[in-house]
Amino acid sequence: MNLSFWEKNSYFNKIDIVIIGSGIVGLSAALSLKKKNKRLNIIVLERGMLPMGASSKNAGFACFGSSSELLLDLKNHTEDEVFSLVEKRWKGLLQLRKNLGDKAIDFLNLGGYEVFDSKTEFDQCNEKMGYFNNHLYSIIGKKQVFMNADSKIKNFGFKKVKHLIVNTFESQIDTGRMMAALINKVRGLGIEIMNGFEVLQFSDDGKKVEIVSKNGIHISCKKVIVATNGFAKQLLPKYAVNPARAQVLITNPIKNLKIKGTFHYDEGYYYFRNIGNRLLLGGGRNLDFKTEETMEFGLTQLVQNKLEDLLKTMILPGKDFTIDMRWSGIMGVGPQKKSIVRSVSENVFCAVRMGGMGVAIGSLIGKEVADLVVD
Repeated sequence: MNLSFWEKNSYFNKIDIVIIGSGIVGLSAALSLKKKNKRLNIIVLERGMLPMGASSKNAGFACFGSSSELLLDLKNHTEDEVFSLVEKRWKGLLQLRKNLGDKAIDFLNLGGYEVFDSKTEFDQCNEKMGYFNNHLYSIIGKKQVFMNADSKIKNFGFKKVKHLIVNTFESQIDTGRMMAALINKVRGLGIEIMNGFEVLQFSDDGKKVEIVSKNGIHISCKKVIVATNGFAKQLLPKYAVNPARAQVLITNPIKNLKIKGTFHYDEGYYYFRNIGNRLLLGGGRNLDFKTEETMEFGLTQLVQNKLEDLLKTMILPGKDFTIDMRWSGIMGVGPQKKSIVRSVSENVFCAVRMGGMGVAIGSLIGKEVADLVVD
């Protein structure tokens, strides 16, 4: 495809920075760069009609960690690594709220609950509650972040649930409103977002970066940021970022729905929340990790059957409900939870591997890579 003189001069002339990926990280990086230098000519390239991957498909959990998740992390990471990540998630959420405002993202502090159907798992988390609270106090300045919430089991109408632990400072957002607000803010600063522009490859000669798109368009710029998260392998094959598909469903409105807040189950492999009087439920990739390690959007009978079974037997027992929609998103995960924010070459940088924590850390990671590019 050949560009016209007008197209090249109007859209692709004298570009300072190209950001590949219009998700939370990419757009947050664009915001940070413009704050540093208003004169920068920045363009964001997005392969999809909307932000692909997980930014506009996630469950909207403003989440900085459940107790069993922290317990599992401590088995695979050092104490400093675990709580440094908690701090990053907390600061990232504060940055998101600062960037867009609570009203724009429909931020609601309804608490985050962990559901236990095993007394053994609960006892392990309960035993560490004081330890977690001490560490979280030093990070967020709040006491009694984790608390026993067994008294609310009946209020929520659960069945087979033996214990609940609540993180009183966890919240939820409206993912669609968040992305719309972020896109509007970025465009309001004069940053062009080009949808349907899939980058196939780039080359850095030390002075400039040449980009080639799927439809044959060639553009040149001074610097590039790769912020494609779950799709990072396509452009950064040597980096330890694997795609992880997350399947989700949402019910039609349920009369007198008692469930309010965000909920985790089975070390966070399942998660659910209310959206008004609907119930959103996602997860289940632990049923078949190999199949769910894919860049292909889609649904499987195995996971969808499990999600519906959880609704019927534990979350909404005895309730009449129908499924309104089903979808999937693609996360970026790896052997470590730590995101990869670094230079790839002299003029190419990356900010990938959000580990399913994009809502929490995406704004901060975007700022980090912007600082790296400017410095």
